Amino acid sequence: MISKQILKELQNIVGKPYVLSSPEDLVAYSYDGTFAEHRPDLVVQPDSTQQVSEVMKVAWREEIGVVPRGMASGLAAASVPMDGGLVLDLCRMNRILEIDEQNFIATAEAGVVTQDLADAVARKGLFYPPDPSSIKQSTLGGNAACNAGGPRCLKYGVTSDYVMGLTVVLADGRVLKTGGKAIKNVTGYNLTQLFVGSEGTLGVITQLLLKLLPLPKVARTAKAVFPRLADASVAVNNILTAGIIPATIELMDETTIATIEEAMHLGLPLDVEAILIIESDGMEEEAVGREIETIADICRATGARQVEVARNEKERTALWAARRSISPSLARRAPTKLGEDISVPRSAIPAAVAGIKEVSRRHDIPIAIFGHAGDGNLHPNILFDKRDPAQMEKVKKAAADIFAVALQLGGTLSGEHGVGMLKLPFLEMDLGPLYIEVMDKIKRALDPKGILNPGKVVPTPGGRVILA
Repeated sequence: MISKQILKELQNIVGKPYVLSSPEDLVAYSYDGTFAEHRPDLVVQPDSTQQVSEVMKVAWREEIGVVPRGMASGLAAASVPMDGGLVLDLCRMNRILEIDEQNFIATAEAGVVTQDLADAVARKGLFYPPDPSSIKQSTLGGNAACNAGGPRCLKYGVTSDYVMGLTVVLADGRVLKTGGKAIKNVTGYNLTQLFVGSEGTLGVITQLLLKLLPLPKVARTAKAVFPRLADASVAVNNILTAGIIPATIELMDETTIATIEEAMHLGLPLDVEAILIIESDGMEEEAVGREIETIADICRATGARQVEVARNEKERTALWAARRSISPSLARRAPTKLGEDISVPRSAIPAAVAGIKEVSRRHDIPIAIFGHAGDGNLHPNILFDKRDPAQMEKVKKAAADIFAVALQLGGTLSGEHGVGMLKLPFLEMDLGPLYIEVMDKIKRALDPKGILNPGKVVPTPGGRVILA
């Protein structure tokens, strides 16, 4: 419980309207993109790095747990305040501070929505490639904290590939600046990358220096329908070994296809095992056109029953309609979903899908599989009703079995969603005890009182977990 004295002190720092304590406000900050939820004791909305610093000094002194939060689109319960405490809402810090066209760098606050930055730099002919599915909602700080990915990862990489520097408020309120605009910088430990992917457990990211690229002028898209998923996987490898690196290669399995068609009536075939959505981009129309036609030919030669290549922007939007309909379609099929994101070697995709389908059959619970086939990042979505205790038991067992499938195939628990709290019970079987011991020592060095996002990422004795 946070005392009235502390409440007033926090109001003096950020302003009375920006300290929220009403029941309806606390409910609004009790959940993220998962089914986990727990109310905080208080919500504080700072407007600057200085205000974050002053809030953290109070939390440090009083040993109050602090959960940094952007738009709460995360899928690992990393921003759910499971132990109450204080939610630090960074969405007021939403200013793009500089677009440096000469050095191809943007400086922005943590609360900037990712799509807003992408649009702002595009107007200047520049390109910010990271594109998580939540790009129109998620914030840059949240993307960095979880090292978010997206469909364009295959060609362009993930968020960490674009973070050149950070401003971070440490647990005790001190302000640390890392990195800079220099392209080459190997001075000291790479603390920038230490904070990227730390999910708010080591410090609060308040500003980011982000690398930009020239904006591609042309994009062409193809949809390939495969009767056999194994052939779709071979097609992915054949495209890459041909020396082509598309911007995206997205996979949808038969369960996902059927779910989309049931909800959206897009005319998708229901007698196939996989659909690939493939997009190429670049600077020259002719070169991109040749590339997408070569990709189409490879798909046909590898067993695709049908390949459509968009001729214009309207057709391109139509081809993407199925992929963009996945989330609303899943929501119509079941009231709750657990969206995982295992990552396996590309060659293991058919075995991973087969293994997950066996998990679905064994536990008698539907699992839709889609994801980024080009980099082996699959999203098995377990569909269920959290109000049914019997289904919850099935979900626990199915999640553990899905992770076991990934690890047996040389993969890992997460490609882009992070660990948060939902994957804590399974972390040691992926990383091993020594890895976790080193993580724990880093956590203790930067946050010895354990106030930053407690119970997330690093397993702690007695810590709360959802699926244990």
